[in-house]
Amino acid sequence: MNNKFSRICLIILDSVGIGEMPDSESWGDKGADTLGNILKSRKVNLPNLQNLGLGNIRPLENLPPVENPIGSFGKCTLKSNGKDTTTGHWEIAGIVMERAFPTFPQGFPQRIIDKFIAETNVAGVLGNVAASGTEIIRQLGEEHIKTGKPIVYTSADSVFQIAAHEEVIPIEKLYEICKIARKILDGKDKVGRVIARPFLGSNAADFSRTTNRHDYAVAPPSDNLLPLLQEKGFDVVCVGKVASVYDSMGVTEDLTAKNNEQSIDQTINALNKNSHGLIFSNLVDFDTLYGHRRDVEGYAKALEYFDERLPEILDALREDDLLIITADHGNDPAHQGSDHTREYTPLLVYGKSAKQSVNLGTRQSLADIGQTIAENFGVKLKDGVSFLNDII
Repeated sequence: MNNKFSRICLIILDSVGIGEMPDSESWGDKGADTLGNILKSRKVNLPNLQNLGLGNIRPLENLPPVENPIGSFGKCTLKSNGKDTTTGHWEIAGIVMERAFPTFPQGFPQRIIDKFIAETNVAGVLGNVAASGTEIIRQLGEEHIKTGKPIVYTSADSVFQIAAHEEVIPIEKLYEICKIARKILDGKDKVGRVIARPFLGSNAADFSRTTNRHDYAVAPPSDNLLPLLQEKGFDVVCVGKVASVYDSMGVTEDLTAKNNEQSIDQTINALNKNSHGLIFSNLVDFDTLYGHRRDVEGYAKALEYFDERLPEILDALREDDLLIITADHGNDPAHQGSDHTREYTPLLVYGKSAKQSVNLGTRQSLADIGQTIAENFGVKLKDGVSFLNDII
C-alpha cells in the first residue's frame, strides 16, 4: 500500500546507541552501551520515550517496559563498515558501505599538509593530530591568533577539521579553505567530511566554538533515498546537519539548526507547514557535546530535554503522519577514549493512524528505515527490508 502516510518525520538522536553489536570488540568497543550505561549509572526521567516503547526494545535498568506502548519498537544493525555520522546516515538512506572512509589517527601525511598549505596560501598549520576540538583550541588558540596559522586536527572519525578564530580567519575565508581541502582529500585520502570549526575568545581560558560550523561531505551515490523522493515530486525537508551529510543531494529545503533545541523547534516548524514527503532531522548535541567529551551527566540531561519536548512533536503530527526515531551510531559517554562506539541503534515508530505495540525486532540494517520510507512513497532502494506492512 503506497503512500499510506502523507509525511514521514525521521529524527536522528545522534549517537544514542542501545548496546554493543556482535563485532564491537574488533572496533575496540567491547562493553559499549550508550543508553544502557547512562541508565545504569543514574535515574533518567524519560516517560514519553518509555511510553513509545524504548524500554520494550531490550532490558534497560531504571527504564522498565510498558505493557502497551503507543509506538512500535525494535533496534537496527549498523551493517556498513564504519561507525560515524556519514556511514550511519548513508545507510539509513539505503547506501550500505563495504569499505570504511579512511581515518588518520596519527595525523595527516606531510604530502597532504604541504598541498593544503600551498593551495590555500596559509602560513602553515598548527596541530595535525587527533584531538578533542575544545582541547586543541585551548592548547593552540593563542598561537593561532599570533601566527594566523589554522589549526588542523582529526579524530577517530574520518574527518579533516580546521579550527580558526573568526577575527583571524573570517568565516567566508575559512569556508573557502575547507572547500580547497575537500578537493585535495580525494582518492585513497577521501575522508567522510571536512569540517569548519570557527571559534571566538581572547585567550585559552575563554575560547569557545561558535555556531558557524560547516560540514563539507563526500557526495553520496545518487540512488539514495533523498534524490529518489525529490525526483518523484516529494518534499525533502532537512533540519540541522542532515543536508550537509548528503551534500544537499535531493534536499528541497534546508532548515538551519545548530543544537538540539533549535533542531526540535525547526522540526516542529516543518511539521506545522503544509508539506508532503520527508522531514529529516538530526539532534547533534548528544554526540558533539556529551558523547565525545564523555559527559554522562550532560548526556542524561540532553535525553531528558528531548523527552520533555517529545509531546510537542507528537502534537504537531497530522493524522496521516508517521514519526520514526533512531540514531546513526553509538557514542557511549561511559566508554574509554572519545570515539564513536559500534552499537545497535534504537527504533521507535509512531503514528496516530499506525499500529501500536508492534515488536519490529532486530533489523538487519539501518537501511530498513529508508526502505520503509521509500515503499510508503512508491520508490525502492537497493538495500533494506521495509517494515511498512507491519505498522499499517
